[in-house]
Amino acid sequence: MTSSPQTHNDTQHPAPQRRDARAASLVRRLKGRSIVLVGIMGSGKTSVGRRLAARLGLDFVDADAAIETAARMTIAEIFKRHGETFFRDREHHVIARLITEGQKVLATGGGAFMREDTRKKIGDSGLSIWLKADHDVLMRRVRKRSNRPLLHTDDPEATMQKLIDERYPLYALADYTIHSGDGPHDLVVEHMMEELERTLPADPGETNVQAPSPSTMAAPPTITKVPVELGARRYDILIGAHLVEEAGHHIAKLFPGSACTVVTDRNVAERHLPSLEAGLDGAGIRHTRCIVEPGEASKSYEVFSQVCDSIIEARMERRDLVIALGGGVIGDLAGFAAASVRRGMRFVQIPTTLLSQVDSSVGGKTGINSRHGKNLVGAFHQPSLVLADTGALATLPTREFRAGYAEVAKYGLIDNPDFFSWLEQNWRGVFGAGPELVHAIATSCGSKAAVVIRDETEQGDRALLNLGHTFGHALEALTHFDGSRLVHGEGVAIGMACAFRFSHRLGICPRADMERAVAHLATVGLPTKIQAIPGWNHDAKAILDSMYQDKKVERGALTFILAKGIGKSFVAKNIRGEDVLAFLEEDLAN
Repeated sequence: MTSSPQTHNDTQHPAPQRRDARAASLVRRLKGRSIVLVGIMGSGKTSVGRRLAARLGLDFVDADAAIETAARMTIAEIFKRHGETFFRDREHHVIARLITEGQKVLATGGGAFMREDTRKKIGDSGLSIWLKADHDVLMRRVRKRSNRPLLHTDDPEATMQKLIDERYPLYALADYTIHSGDGPHDLVVEHMMEELERTLPADPGETNVQAPSPSTMAAPPTITKVPVELGARRYDILIGAHLVEEAGHHIAKLFPGSACTVVTDRNVAERHLPSLEAGLDGAGIRHTRCIVEPGEASKSYEVFSQVCDSIIEARMERRDLVIALGGGVIGDLAGFAAASVRRGMRFVQIPTTLLSQVDSSVGGKTGINSRHGKNLVGAFHQPSLVLADTGALATLPTREFRAGYAEVAKYGLIDNPDFFSWLEQNWRGVFGAGPELVHAIATSCGSKAAVVIRDETEQGDRALLNLGHTFGHALEALTHFDGSRLVHGEGVAIGMACAFRFSHRLGICPRADMERAVAHLATVGLPTKIQAIPGWNHDAKAILDSMYQDKKVERGALTFILAKGIGKSFVAKNIRGEDVLAFLEEDLAN
């Protein structure tokens, strides 16, 4: 016997009879289009959608509830009886019908936006808004309900992470991204309205539109600027949303008449290159592109020569620009090419990962890998401008964002205990891409800029920025830079945990500080033990041998960044190999 779901009342909510002037203005500017909410289960589409619809005076429809009402079965029963493929087909047809039946706010199921034909139908008749939430927020929400068939597995948390990794890159194709954290749903609605007001074309016949009250009105879009004062080679780091599409404006203002070659990888090119090139076209900047394969393997002699030849073949002159659009690999590769072609060209960093925004794009380190180790061939070559677009981070898989967070935590562990304490309290806001994210990026960039200003070519204090890297680089080399097993930020996280454990073993660091540092890295989901690396099969001696290929080795002696406590790191030279070996043997055994 088919059970009738108790969801009929959730299917459609009639619009309020009146809407205020602000809401009326937004509805007119939508020009009849519906607002379609997309996102993974637990992101708040139904709860937020009801509130947004009430605020705008529009009908609200939940697509899943509409499917259940029509089928007289729950979603779970449809999955069980007919399978996911049948459900997705029915879901597509229901959404296609609903979106053409008048202007509304429509909440879709988590998998709906994965289908290209459904995305097209939504794009034809509506504006899509992705409600993005981090893993912990999602799990706290979905544990409260049992009607999630995709999570009926032995390890729901791992299943959720797999869904995030698969779906977030496609959710990022939505027209807008709004972050859904632990705060009130009404605040999420306010953020949506502010973003729509900022971006929708104004109604030319509109007059006397009531402005939002000061308590709810968003500040105008701002750019946070962090200067790197290096005399004649000074440059700014700009942090904010929409900087990829606005890059042409900033570049034309600083370097009028210049042409550029954009170096990027295939994945980043698909997501961000069209926006960048449209902005360059709008600014009248001649540009060419050089697209390489994603991953650490592109930091090679062979790919480096291809990039250099591409710049030369494009007839770029010395005062033209190389633009690095991508993560740390692209920044290092393109920067080294800029340092080398015509004995040095100008260089703009547009980092698209958290790790590159807070670390590799700032400070002028460029280079490629040798078969003997990481970053052993390169040059110091400062960029002329860094554009850290926080919106670009929306396309990052959670694993990559988390790996970048390791470098954020590093700045607190080096010499900023107050920042580390702030991260312990606010890391969820950072992961949820709230205002905490901009603060974390700006603080990290400011910390690195201050060190670079004091020690540009790493003769002294700048070595502190390598906290965790002597261990981490050795682990990366032993995994042959295989990103499926270990990405750079994960290696740094394990390396920092090792550095604090080694410092404690040497009697330098109090146990409480060591445990606190390791605990925070583990809390955010970063690995802290070497044995956590999938397929790890090397012993302590292999790790030590790999460390001796590190750039920081001087006259055969190892240099480590150790810690006397949280925010009390220091450069330790001439560390005895036998002490490191003894520590590694003990650490691997635990």
